[in-house]
Amino acid sequence: MAERDFDGVVTVVTGAGSGIGAATARSLADRGAAAVYLCDVDSAAVTTHSSTIEVGHPVALDVSDSESVTAVFAGIANTHGRIDVVVHAAGIDDPASKQRIHDAMTRAEPVDVLTHIDDSDWRRIMSVNLDGTFHVLREAVRVMKAAGRGSIVTVGSSSAFDTLLGYPHYAASKAGVHALSQSVAKEAAAFGIRVNTVAPGPVDTAMARRTPERLRAAMTQNGFRGYASAEELADNILYLASPAAANVVGAVLLSNGGRFTV
Repeated sequence: MAERDFDGVVTVVTGAGSGIGAATARSLADRGAAAVYLCDVDSAAVTTHSSTIEVGHPVALDVSDSESVTAVFAGIANTHGRIDVVVHAAGIDDPASKQRIHDAMTRAEPVDVLTHIDDSDWRRIMSVNLDGTFHVLREAVRVMKAAGRGSIVTVGSSSAFDTLLGYPHYAASKAGVHALSQSVAKEAAAFGIRVNTVAPGPVDTAMARRTPERLRAAMTQNGFRGYASAEELADNILYLASPAAANVVGAVLLSNGGRFTV
């Protein structure tokens, strides 16, 4: 039987249409949450997932749109009077760059991605991964300050430390997520709000399944554990969000199966 360490809490999960976000939303409900708001740009996906969660509420949300984020958080706070836990799992990758890396490896040629990234590619990654994190952190802290308590977990990436060849925009965006979250953690702690980050390695999600097979196979070479499940990452996230991590503030928890340490 699942622990009930989130009894009665009001929670918001972004990126809940699939993968880590969806698994986290289910786990929060299983562990006692009174309300779980599943937010995603894919409204059909969150509608489907929330229908299987008794306390689930689907919300169509593009985290790169600051006005929409403000409106969603204000609406939830108005309904419940508070938001207790926010998990920000929304993020995107760049399948075209992954394919370019794969093709170069297949032809035994140097990887050349940087010169093919145009301004729109760069802004797309940054607007969702980094700007979106700023928007969510800002609104979560605004709401939680009134209650003098709350827990926020952002999802970064191990690639911020062990940067990926040919993936500069993604690595930069996730490094920014880590620095932003840690800076906010120091500020928000004075208001009783904890902010932490989980930094996954390879995770078996729909996003990962778009990775060319040769790149996927490289993740399990040299004895590495390989792809984690979304549920394993949800367990990491819920630890950081839970009272068990009361003394954990501004942490970046590596969850990468031992691929590297820092």
